[in-house]
Amino acid sequence: MKWQQLISNKRLGQENRHALRHDDRSEFKRDSDRLIYSAPFRRLQNKTQVFPLPGSVFVHNRLTHSLEVSSLGKSLGDDVARKLIEIHPELSKYPLFEEIGTIVQTAGLAHDLGNPPFGHSGEKAIQAFFTEGEGLPLKSKVSQRFWEDITHFEGNANAFRLLTHRFNGRREGGYVMTYSTLASIVKYPFASSLAGEHGKFGFFVSEEPIFKKIADELGLFCKSLPGEPLQYARHPLVFLMEAADDICYEIMDIEDSHKLKLLSYSETEDLLLGFFDEDTRINIRQRLVDEGVTDENEKVVYMRACAVGILESECVKAFVEHEQEILEGTFKGSLIDSISPLQRDAYKHCQKVSIKKIYQSKPVLDVELSGYKIMETLMKDLVGAAVEPEKYHSQQLIKRFSSQYDIQSQDLETRIMAVIDYISGMTDVYALDIYQKINGISLPII
Repeated sequence: MKWQQLISNKRLGQENRHALRHDDRSEFKRDSDRLIYSAPFRRLQNKTQVFPLPGSVFVHNRLTHSLEVSSLGKSLGDDVARKLIEIHPELSKYPLFEEIGTIVQTAGLAHDLGNPPFGHSGEKAIQAFFTEGEGLPLKSKVSQRFWEDITHFEGNANAFRLLTHRFNGRREGGYVMTYSTLASIVKYPFASSLAGEHGKFGFFVSEEPIFKKIADELGLFCKSLPGEPLQYARHPLVFLMEAADDICYEIMDIEDSHKLKLLSYSETEDLLLGFFDEDTRINIRQRLVDEGVTDENEKVVYMRACAVGILESECVKAFVEHEQEILEGTFKGSLIDSISPLQRDAYKHCQKVSIKKIYQSKPVLDVELSGYKIMETLMKDLVGAAVEPEKYHSQQLIKRFSSQYDIQSQDLETRIMAVIDYISGMTDVYALDIYQKINGISLPII
C-alpha cells in the first residue's frame, strides 16, 4: 500500500465534486467538526463506558472516552507523521500526509458511535436475541449473510453504517466523510462470515459495496479471492486509532476504579508506575513530593499522565519500526503487542487486574444485568413489531420510530435492521424510558 494513495480527502457521496475542492488541507478538519456537531456524538454522553453513569463520582462515559481517544490519536498521528517524513523525505512533498494526525483524531471521535446502550452487554443482548432468544426462528426467513450480520452484531461495523448509510431523508453518503477517515475506523475490514470466535467484523452486507469502493480507491490490499467473503488489510491509520483506544480505556479505567474505591491507592500506584524502571519511578514520586502534591487523586492523575505518555511514545516507535509490514498488510496483532517488553508486560498486568477487580465488580455487573434485560425486552417487542406489523400493538410501537428508519419497508430484513438502528442509537436513559413505557411501569401522568 502507498501513503500517497492511502491519504485521500475524497468524500463519500460527493465524488463528482472532488475536483472542485481547493482547500485540501482543511477537509479532514471538516470531518472532525461534522462529527462533534452531530446528534450521534452528543448521545455518547449518556452511554455507559464501563461504570454506571455518574452518581457522586463522575466517571468516564462514551463521550469523554471518545474525546480522550481523539486527543491521544492526534498526538500519535502527528508524531508518526514527523518521524516518517524524517525517514522518507519525499513524503513532505505530499501535503496531505502531514494531516494524518487529524485523520486519527477524527477516527477517535467516531470509533464508538455505533455502540448500543449499556456497553458490552448491549451488544451481547442484540446478538443473543437472534442466537438463543425469541429471534432464533427468524433464521429461516432471512438470508444467510444477513443472519451472520445480526448474530455477530458489532459496534464497529455499526459505526461504519451510521456514518455511510443513506437513512431516510439523508443525503447520499450519509455524513459525507472523507474516504481516509472512514477507512481509519474499520478495525476488522472483513465480512461477518469471517468473524470467527472473536465475533468481530467491519461492515454489514448492506454497506459492503461502500467499503469496497473506499478500500479499492485507497489501495487497501485485498486478501480475498473472487467468490470468497470480502477481506482487506487494515488501513495503516487504524493501528494508531486502536492504540489510542487501547491506552485510554485501560489506563482511564484504572483511574476511575481508584475514584470508586475499587482499587486502593497502593494498588493504583503499583499499576501506573509499573510502566517504568526503578529510577524513573523514584523520579516520579520525588516530583510529586517536590511540587507539594498530597492529594491521592491528584497523584493518580499525574501518574496516569506519565503512563499514557510512555505508552504513546512506545506505540509511535512500534508503528515506525513496523511500517513496512503494516503497508504490506502482514503486520500481526496490535501496536501494544509490539512495544518494549517492560511496557507490554505492565499493560498485560493491568488487563489481568482489570478483569478481576474492575470488569467483574458489583457496579459493573449490575449495569450489565440491568442493561441486558432492558435490551432483551426492547429487541423482543420491537423486532416482533417489525415481523408482524399488521398487529395493533405493533402499529403502536412502530409509531415511536423516527422517520429516518425504514420500518415501513416491504422487506423484512430492512425492517429488522431498522429496529437494530433504532435501538443501538438509544442512550441508556432513553432505552430505560422506552422499556418502562412498554412494560407499563411509567406513565406520563404519574
